[in-house]
Amino acid sequence: MPGRILIGVSGWRYPPWRGHFYPEGLVQARELEHAARAFPSLELNGSFYSLQRPSSYAMWAEQTPPGFVFAVKGSRYITHMLRLRNVRVALANFFASGLFALGDKLGPILWQFPPNLQYDPALFEAFFRLLPRTTLAAAELALERDGRLEGRDCLQVDRSRRLRHAIEVRHASFVTPDFIRQLRRHRIAWVVADTPRPWPLYEDVTSDFVYMRLHGATELYNSRYTTEELERWARLMAAWAAGGQPAHARLIAPGEPPSQRTRRDVFCYFDNTDKRHAPDNARELMAMLEGPAA
Repeated sequence: MPGRILIGVSGWRYPPWRGHFYPEGLVQARELEHAARAFPSLELNGSFYSLQRPSSYAMWAEQTPPGFVFAVKGSRYITHMLRLRNVRVALANFFASGLFALGDKLGPILWQFPPNLQYDPALFEAFFRLLPRTTLAAAELALERDGRLEGRDCLQVDRSRRLRHAIEVRHASFVTPDFIRQLRRHRIAWVVADTPRPWPLYEDVTSDFVYMRLHGATELYNSRYTTEELERWARLMAAWAAGGQPAHARLIAPGEPPSQRTRRDVFCYFDNTDKRHAPDNARELMAMLEGPAA
């Protein structure tokens, strides 16, 4: 039995989508509800720019159907400003800000790093060791929040759930088997990130799930994927979900295949949003994987 393949888009509030993906006259407050009917998962990216509020997370959970999954983008204050140094309190603030209000709709947590951040094995080792792997562990860490969360924190979890983490890097120094081994030791997913810029595009599997971000193959955040490009992604995703290693995957560590599994969950988010392509491409890829060839 293959794992789940969850395809969606990064974010959902884009004015150019109104009258295109969103029907004419749909009020902004109902856009998430509409998107959550079209896709089984969405990437929540407002959390990257600022700490959100528990009331917002609770509202987003309420507006989405049972079984829906949010991937949550980690705070850029941790990844871009502190650059992983002295991040314990910032990480506590992030988890205290309301993620637990998503309940069983809380999916993977994405940590995206800037293009000028180079690989420092010790720095990333310390960060990986700090990342909580269950919601109970995250709630314990959240107790270390600072004063800026006073009166607007959420520290209660209904039960312990596993937390999954994924890492998106954008510097060539990460293209080393040492980093792949480090990710595998910590069971953290390497993000398969497709971009036209000289950022690493590799397809190593480093955890029991795969996380993909498709930013546009020829123009960053802008270009539309062709049917042929989507067909290749569909073949890879089907192989990953079945626990396999695609024959023609682009690998950093080709001599070190991951442990074979009977199934893997695959999360895929389109981020080619500027020209309205993301929802169209996501729906086309979903149709491919639902067909007999999948």
